[in-house]
Amino acid sequence: MSIIFHIDVNSAFLSWTAVEELKNGAERDLREIPAIIGGDQQSRHGVVLAKSIPAKKYGIRTGEPVANAFRKCPNLTMEPPDHKLYREYSRKLMEFLYTYTPDIEQVSVDECYLDFTGIAYQFSSPVEGALEMKNQVYEKFGFTVNIGISTNKLLAKMASDFEKPNKVHTLFPEEMKAKMWKLPVSELYMAGRSSVEVLKKLEIYTIGDLAETDPALLELHLKSHGRMLWEFANGKGDASVTAEKAEAKGIGNSTTLSKDITTEEEAGKILLRLAESVGARLRKAKQKANMLSVEIKYYNFEVTSHQRQMGRPTNSDTDIYREAVSLYQELWDGRPVRLLGIRSSKLVGEDEPEQLSIFDIPMLREETREKEPFGKAVGAGGQKEKQEPPRSIPDAEKQKKLNRALDEIRKKYGDGAVKRGRFL
Repeated sequence: MSIIFHIDVNSAFLSWTAVEELKNGAERDLREIPAIIGGDQQSRHGVVLAKSIPAKKYGIRTGEPVANAFRKCPNLTMEPPDHKLYREYSRKLMEFLYTYTPDIEQVSVDECYLDFTGIAYQFSSPVEGALEMKNQVYEKFGFTVNIGISTNKLLAKMASDFEKPNKVHTLFPEEMKAKMWKLPVSELYMAGRSSVEVLKKLEIYTIGDLAETDPALLELHLKSHGRMLWEFANGKGDASVTAEKAEAKGIGNSTTLSKDITTEEEAGKILLRLAESVGARLRKAKQKANMLSVEIKYYNFEVTSHQRQMGRPTNSDTDIYREAVSLYQELWDGRPVRLLGIRSSKLVGEDEPEQLSIFDIPMLREETREKEPFGKAVGAGGQKEKQEPPRSIPDAEKQKKLNRALDEIRKKYGDGAVKRGRFL
């Protein structure tokens, strides 16, 4: 069963304008006063593109003429739109969400669907995962989002429209009667004003009324749109997220820890999990990384990072893990750690030819033994193993085949189907 998130920025244009103003020293916060983003202040032309919650209390609606909004609230504050700024904030948001999963479908500048199924094993519940994302967005960028959770995109979107702002809501099929069917039919996705008027004439006032109506009757009055609305009222929607190709400039993942970690052993487990995630995403995108960086956020929210050029491009979990541990050991100053992140960059296609060194040739490589990160060898089962010399070309091919096999198993049976022994 899929778990889909719908992530929607609260009053995006107004929020992003407010955050930018506050960055530049503004004493007011547009989100806390009657304010809108709209047309020209002098001529009062144009329509309302976004409104604050205080403005909503005056009955101001998105899409209505600015002149109407000023009649409802004469002391209304209005700012012009800045679409270049909005695109930049949108890019930052999507870039952040990609640190969790590449399975994201952006449907507008301020909303997207995210397939949580593949990363569900990392969290105790979908709600816990959504709360982390929501809180991280506010902490990193200063604006809020609503996140709706369900088994398909339609119900996830309906859930995200429940109480705002800065909320997480679920709307699973078994919750529809209690949470959705009691709502006015006008609240249903794609139920426009003219359709709602027709439904009212048929004495259909709630989404529940619509769900229990004979779809043939709806088709008679609203044609195919009537059938679609009936399906939506019954929670039938697309469960597949059409993910866009991750940007070639980098793939990464980070996690905020449930409690601060204070030992290298604890850090090693987290870095291994992150390396597996980044490696899998690189392989899915058919990319290899030339650069790797590690980010640490300490208990006092101080953030530091360190990056290094890789010896050769890679998408191997083991290579990424070894490099990440090395970077962590150089970076960590002993203080409690609240967040860890790994990010790859300078990506190239995995089929691009690579330069070999003499140490990659079995006859010429040194038979020196390489110590594992934190003094432990890492095997597929997580057990201590004999320390091995640098991997030869055949060894690397074996690792590639192993990675491909594990990717296929996880794709078919879920990311939790195969785990390292150290995670048990």
